[in-house]
Amino acid sequence: MLRQEQIMDKARELGFADVGITTAEPFDQQVEILKQRRDEYAWTKAAGLNLTGGVDPAKALPGARSVIVLLELYFKQAYPRELEPFFGRCYLDDDRVTKDGLAVRIRAFRSFLEENGIKAKFPHHLPQRPAAARAGLGDYGKNCLLYAKNCARGGSWVLPLPLVVDAEFTPGEPSMEVGCPDWCKNACLTACPTGALRGPRNLDPRRCISYLTYFGQGLTPRDLREPMGLYVYGCDRCQNVCPRNAPWLAADLEPNPRAAAKAGDFDLVKLLAMDVPYFKGRIWPHMFYMSAKDLWRWHMNVARVMGNTRDEAYVPELARSLDDNPDERARAMSAWALGRIGGVQARRALEARRGQESEMVRLEVEQALGMLG
Repeated sequence: MLRQEQIMDKARELGFADVGITTAEPFDQQVEILKQRRDEYAWTKAAGLNLTGGVDPAKALPGARSVIVLLELYFKQAYPRELEPFFGRCYLDDDRVTKDGLAVRIRAFRSFLEENGIKAKFPHHLPQRPAAARAGLGDYGKNCLLYAKNCARGGSWVLPLPLVVDAEFTPGEPSMEVGCPDWCKNACLTACPTGALRGPRNLDPRRCISYLTYFGQGLTPRDLREPMGLYVYGCDRCQNVCPRNAPWLAADLEPNPRAAAKAGDFDLVKLLAMDVPYFKGRIWPHMFYMSAKDLWRWHMNVARVMGNTRDEAYVPELARSLDDNPDERARAMSAWALGRIGGVQARRALEARRGQESEMVRLEVEQALGMLG
């Protein structure tokens, strides 16, 4: 049987930032939290997310005795400046579709265990942050994220990866508390522009920018469009303002070559005009929460972002989208964006579409012209 030290050494040899162990006891506290916030998470069922399906490790692996938690530092290299303002960093080097990066190392670790007589399973719906906190790998931030104890200079740029195993090891000391200092003055709660963070470890996902960018249904509500700012997919707002993350943000990191290689594909103009083949070939392999049938949401998000840049250079692209996009939600947001940017060209584009569209688009065109005075 492998010794615990051998498991730790192998995890670090494979490039994981940290590793810890907790028991295979059910995550009862997580169940209670989800019961208390049933309304906020009701949407997850329709989205195919089974949040309670992994709370008992023994159901994932009969004979479960321990949970080994690998901690992946996903922000170990610098991302291109042209991507960071628009996309959450955790998606900028994501191989959950291509399976040619992190997935290779997870497979290697699991093979190492199984070759040494330990059955292991990696259930994707096991509570990841609670597992890491229970293993003593870090504590919580007020923004609900896990803050590392031994890597990322104590920051939150980590992804916990729990593996259920049928061998018993010595668990770490749990650290389930919020570890934020009093002097931070609730920076993350105050900075959340959509009011999704209602208090320490209390998030309404329905108002979270990340949720809105890839799970939001229908045309984005008007009161959220400006607060969502420049994020097309995901959000790092609460992490960027957090004092606990400042040390890592100040680090001099080498550029990430994988992210740099695809940066050109994520140009806003290309995203607004992309068709299904472009999406499937260049975008979906890296940011997969939305399928090709949700291409309208990508177009809508990009139009909103263009509007929030207030850059008149985007007016011709938005005018084309208002004319030609096959989805009324994307056309409606293009109208809003033109009104937000303003100017003579934007006015002409909006006036040309007056009275010629669906009720949704017609209303947005009129309101956009009203924004122009």
